[in-house]
Amino acid sequence: MNSFDHSPRTRLVYGNGTLSRIGELVRELAGHKVLLVTDAGIVKAGHAERAINFLKSTGLEVALYDQVHENPSTKDVDDCVIAARDFEADFLIGLGGGSSMDTAKGCNFIVTNGGRMQDYWGVGKATKPMLPMIAIPTTAGTGSECQSFALISDEVTHVKMACGDPKAAAKVALLDPELTISQPRRVTAVTGIDAIAHALETAVTTKRNPLSGTYSRQAFRFLTKGFECVLADPTDIEARSSMLLGAAFAGIAIENSMLGAAHSCANPLTAEYHLVHGQAVGLMLPHVIRFNSVLPEVAAIYHSYFEGDLSDYIVKLLRVAGLATNLQELGVKEESIPSLSASAAKQWTAQFNARPITESDFARLYQAAMHD
Repeated sequence: MNSFDHSPRTRLVYGNGTLSRIGELVRELAGHKVLLVTDAGIVKAGHAERAINFLKSTGLEVALYDQVHENPSTKDVDDCVIAARDFEADFLIGLGGGSSMDTAKGCNFIVTNGGRMQDYWGVGKATKPMLPMIAIPTTAGTGSECQSFALISDEVTHVKMACGDPKAAAKVALLDPELTISQPRRVTAVTGIDAIAHALETAVTTKRNPLSGTYSRQAFRFLTKGFECVLADPTDIEARSSMLLGAAFAGIAIENSMLGAAHSCANPLTAEYHLVHGQAVGLMLPHVIRFNSVLPEVAAIYHSYFEGDLSDYIVKLLRVAGLATNLQELGVKEESIPSLSASAAKQWTAQFNARPITESDFARLYQAAMHD
């Protein structure tokens, strides 16, 4: 078993209606001027207005930045930084999916430490203290609320940069299942599949350890308990709760064991073909499971999670969710495989995959994923 050094950085506040506690939580962390970072969809759903009202009811000053885009780029972060500096914010809240939380984290790096996002690509490159932050997920997917990394794409090269630092972790992750009910079905599907991929990849990486394994296993149980239920009945609050907790626990697992080849495969598909991340990673996951299962110890872990054929089970979940199960269906061309493979091999997560993987292995994975 691998050794580990775990220092919980993020307080978890879970329960229906806990959004109402946001003002008191900011006050506990000595915040006064709060920048709420979110996207237009969250504003339309009414969540941003509710959050602002709760904050103002405790006497806090609030500014809204609602220009977050999916797969945030360095430009998105720079725009958020302008808003934070203009308002002289001393506290950040990321409300929404992983994109909102990552934009808020990225903003935090630059507002407090200066420079540009590329300066923080890697781990532990922030030298100065950062602003306190609360992360409030409205999707059950990325687990960003429980991680110290911001995933930001370079505006020019479209390379996705993982920028991590313990100081970037949210002080509080506020988990209110009621906020996830407003998700469109497709968002529920792609974020849910992403979270399931997190639970399975963290379970077998080379950095896995007893702590991460505990969170990976419980995350998988929560996620598979809730996934098909929320797709069948979006108002099922118990299933929504299972998904939200599962995604958060998978986020803690990522923080402690990293990810693997399914995410390495997915990022080039997003960069080159603009595929939604959850769709891309979910589609590649069954093929990576088969690739990794050559190792007996990995096959044993997978079997302890699911008694049948785990890769077939993931394909079944993709179909239930109405997601594509092959790359051809998504317009990916076979002639792109060499460039996709070269990019996948350079992804940070590739080094943690359970089984050593090369560029030619990635090419075979993409080839296998071209057709059902």
